[in-house]
Amino acid sequence: MTSRRTLSFLLFVLLTPLVSAIKLALPPARVPAPKCIWNAVHTHALVIVTANVSPGPSQRVDIEIIDSTPQRNVYLSKRDVKGETRLAVTAHAEGEVGVCLKNWLSPEAGMLRLSTVDVKTTLARNMTRTIDLDIDIGVDAVDYNAIANQESLSGLETEMRKLEGVVKEIEDELDYLKKREERFATTNLSTNQRVQNFAWFTLFSLIGLGVWQIFHLRAYFKRKYLID
Repeated sequence: MTSRRTLSFLLFVLLTPLVSAIKLALPPARVPAPKCIWNAVHTHALVIVTANVSPGPSQRVDIEIIDSTPQRNVYLSKRDVKGETRLAVTAHAEGEVGVCLKNWLSPEAGMLRLSTVDVKTTLARNMTRTIDLDIDIGVDAVDYNAIANQESLSGLETEMRKLEGVVKEIEDELDYLKKREERFATTNLSTNQRVQNFAWFTLFSLIGLGVWQIFHLRAYFKRKYLID
């Protein structure tokens, strides 16, 4: 029963569209901190990012797509994004892919003054850029309509192609879970072996210490003529 529930939950998660739609307001700064949105991906997964950036004076929005590996690989970097922009990358490893946004304030904006109001407050209130961000991963990133037009597929054939992609994702997910379980099992066995070795070392150390104490006390009592 538990395995059936686990499999049902896995199928539900995998069949749920891997689409992330976010709308955010990005204030400008001379040295802006990156705003990153992370999504879990598998190796060789297709990731398509669609960003719709609202217009704004004296600002520049940059987009960078990176991964969560220690090397922080940069898949794609685009400066001065305006309007609707579509970016596509392929994940190189298991982990997460992050879409990082920065809104740079141009040097000319620092010259603006409105009476006694600080320019930073004015910029924060009136110069924020609105960004609509859609992130499609895996099967949802594939344009099956374009494939159908290119290969002259019928509606049924197109749906079968979609199901084939979903099944492939399920197989990849099951393979990933199997490898992770094997890795955890190996780590568990290694940890148990180390604990066992440490336990034997502690036991022999205590036995050795006890034997040494016996001979030491025996020699001490002989020196004090307490025993023969």
